[in-house]
Order: sequence, then C-alpha cells, then structure tokens
Amino acid sequence: MAWVFLRSDPIDGLDPNEWRRDLCGATIRRSEHGNTESKHGWEIDHVQPVAFGGGDELENLQPLQWENNRAKGNGLLRCAVRS
Repeated sequence: MAWVFLRSDPIDGLDPNEWRRDLCGATIRRSEHGNTESKHGWEIDHVQPVAFGGGDELENLQPLQWENNRAKGNGLLRCAVRS
C-alpha cells in the first residue's frame, strides 16, 4: 500500500508521507486508505483493469480518491472529485 501511495503527487507545504494528490488533483491522506467516510479517503486502482487483462504489478497500480476510483470503475478515469 505504501508504494502505491507514493506514486501520487506531493503537495507543497504538507508532509509528503501523509498528504498527496491523485491524478484528478484530489487530496488524499495516507492514513485514510479505504475510508469512504472521508473526503481524503483513497483506494488502490488498477490503471488497466483486471477485467481487461491488467495485473497487480506496481506499474499498473495507482492511488485514487475513493470517489474518483468508483467513478472510473472498469473504464476511463473520470474525475468526480478535485481539490
């Protein structure tokens, strides 16, 4: 999980070990992994979905704010949340 989190962008002025931005620009917090009650919660997404032949290698994984991950589903990235 930690390696996936570090694949996101650091935010100037905030601790990069705890706060980052996903591809949509949504703020995610490392300690909020899996928390769908938090606006900073995030999930691990498969860039190429498993349903379409994607695997679990690090290169195919990315952190997404949970609402962005749900909006993507097995399709293309749709940004439901931006910060």
